[in-house]
Amino acid sequence: MPARPPKLGILAGGGALPARLVAACRESGRDVFVVAHEGISDRSAVENAEHEWVNLGAVQRTIAALREQAVEEIVLAGPVRRPSLTSLRLDRRAIKALVGIGGGQLGDNRLLSRIVAVIESEGFRVVGIDDILTELVTPTGAIGAVAPDDGARADIATGCRVAKALGALDIGQAVVTQQGMVLGVEAVEGTDALLARCAGLRREGPGGVLVKLKKPGQEGRADLPTIGPGTVERAREAGLVGIAIEAGGSLIIDRPAVAAAADAAGLFVVGIAPDEL
Repeated sequence: MPARPPKLGILAGGGALPARLVAACRESGRDVFVVAHEGISDRSAVENAEHEWVNLGAVQRTIAALREQAVEEIVLAGPVRRPSLTSLRLDRRAIKALVGIGGGQLGDNRLLSRIVAVIESEGFRVVGIDDILTELVTPTGAIGAVAPDDGARADIATGCRVAKALGALDIGQAVVTQQGMVLGVEAVEGTDALLARCAGLRREGPGGVLVKLKKPGQEGRADLPTIGPGTVERAREAGLVGIAIEAGGSLIIDRPAVAAAADAAGLFVVGIAPDEL
């Protein structure tokens, strides 16, 4: 008989990913425990699994709970809108982790890399969502029936150059371009807010494109670029003609629903290899 997989601990952010992981573990017979974060995690995503609610800044309690549950592997799942440091109620272990970053640099990738290092220093193994939910990894090519035209491909190439520069500074993963112009870049507000902002900035003529890429040197086990049906709807509301997302380095939640929503809206969704553009 094959060896039973180690118990999985899910550090739950927002959105649907924690629930998808819980469902995948249940289907495969894998034991799972969820650390849900107050004010961040969706209650419906964790209520059907063994779980504990913990303040985001209570790192020592999180580690203790994972040990009490005999967790061996850990996955970080779902977005976390970072509160201010003053509202986090940091415990001593969290403060020590932040001090370890040095230089006051608290970009998302630098912070997440430090979190992964702290977790592994406690004896756990951190795995990526793409190691468990392999079906969510973005393939190369069109997702759905619509493909980008020459103008959209030019905007995708522009967006890739800007997104790489943005990511190298550890600022964000997404950019919206239209007819060679940058309408907006993602920072702390997230992709949905970026799209809402760009809806009021669109120019006459062919609509713009949302481009989402991994940051250069990004910690691949945390915060991969992600889209879902809601992203397609926000892109439609913003007057965009499509979405380009990094093939092999990003996630699409519910790919059939994304393809159906894109086809219904007349938008393209395409997995791209940025270095080839």
